[in-house]
Amino acid sequence: MTVVRSTLPESAREVVGEALQSTLVDLLGLSLIGKQAHWNIVGPRFRSIHLQLDEVVSTARSFSDTVAERASALGLPPDGRPETVAAAYTLPGSKPGWIRDDEVVRLIVEALEAAIGRLRERIEATEKADPVTQDLLIGITAELEKQRWMFEAENWPRD
Repeated sequence: MTVVRSTLPESAREVVGEALQSTLVDLLGLSLIGKQAHWNIVGPRFRSIHLQLDEVVSTARSFSDTVAERASALGLPPDGRPETVAAAYTLPGSKPGWIRDDEVVRLIVEALEAAIGRLRERIEATEKADPVTQDLLIGITAELEKQRWMFEAENWPRD
């Protein structure tokens, strides 16, 4: 049953649906690993990184809502259920327990780099299928690149 009809042709709808759903999973996963690190970080840079993690989580959560609403507007029901995210999430994740501040920085940089790489593939895939969705993905990529830069700067000089 389709409740909301798409304004896109079926072939474009499939491309866009995959791009938006995968992005939703990545963003929800990023928010979860960001919070996990936020709760378990230890080390001399605890406070600054603890607060910086909140920025990543807030960004990921806000964009996940935007992505889900874009999918809905196109007649593509978003799936952010825990079991869907757990089954489809492929970005780096954290280990259980306390995590040293330098390990948290590396984890977040790696997760953001992976998410950015996947977003760039989706930007290319959605270019002809739906420039509006492509524009949304470009904006998300720009913000995640900013967050990645800020975390990478925490590890200067490089280890």
